[in-house]
Amino acid sequence: MHQRKDRPLSDRILKLGIPKGSLEKATFELFEKAGFSISGADRSYFPKIDDPEISLILLRAQEMSRYVEDGVLDAGFTGYDWIIENNSNVHEVCELLYSKATSNPTRWVLAVPNESAIQKPEDLDGGLIATELVGATRRYFEQKKVNVKVEFSWGATEVKARLVSGIVELTETGSSLKANNLKIIDTILTSTTRFIANHTAWQDPFKRQKIESLQILLQGAINAKSRVGLKMNVKKNDLNSVLAVLPAEKSPTVSSLADSDYVAVEIIVEEKVERDLIPQLKRAGASGIFTYALNKVIH
Repeated sequence: MHQRKDRPLSDRILKLGIPKGSLEKATFELFEKAGFSISGADRSYFPKIDDPEISLILLRAQEMSRYVEDGVLDAGFTGYDWIIENNSNVHEVCELLYSKATSNPTRWVLAVPNESAIQKPEDLDGGLIATELVGATRRYFEQKKVNVKVEFSWGATEVKARLVSGIVELTETGSSLKANNLKIIDTILTSTTRFIANHTAWQDPFKRQKIESLQILLQGAINAKSRVGLKMNVKKNDLNSVLAVLPAEKSPTVSSLADSDYVAVEIIVEEKVERDLIPQLKRAGASGIFTYALNKVIH
């Protein structure tokens, strides 16, 4: 009788790092839109997820790539900026365009007070720069051959802008810098959220499949955030007029109805064009128009 060589249960768990802090809420919302239920995040660094093959751990984004590289975690989510800062050797699964405020990339910018005479990075030669992104900032000035001292800032960096020569700070909308009367003189680094994996975990068939499945669901949820489904009834005689109004790059679904004089037309469109599109469709002959929210759009 042959003994079954089942994979140990401990190997069938994907240890997944969730970024604690500014990206935490947006990440959990993305998981929920992708179809997962997460609980206990407000009470524990080990929240529960309704997938027995995933174990969640909350860690700061600044540390995430180090723990993934060392194999403490199989995979995780962090900013491209912290991968560069830590010089981490990890497998990048994909870019995920979501963040705490918008889907736009965040930027690490070199900023000085509005009243400062400094106009360009070279004007800071011999000065002192405060930032959380010490390594990348040092490399930036070294490449420009500008001699500055870069010191680590324990948060509230904007406040220090009038105590040092300049700061390198993270911004998404620029509103905080403007509120503190600071001007941007250069961009050090542009960053988006990345889904990363440990190289050994990526070579493991079970873990790789689990990671790739997550990638499909999460990217589908992101794709759906900016789109809506649009459905309408159209007389066959008006069909060409209605199709001419719809975005040319989209291919709508046209279905027969019980009333042979009509067809149903369905399409997914960008939410930002929906309000302009609906009146045009109505004028072209569409009726019974309705829109609906999407959870996932998988390409």
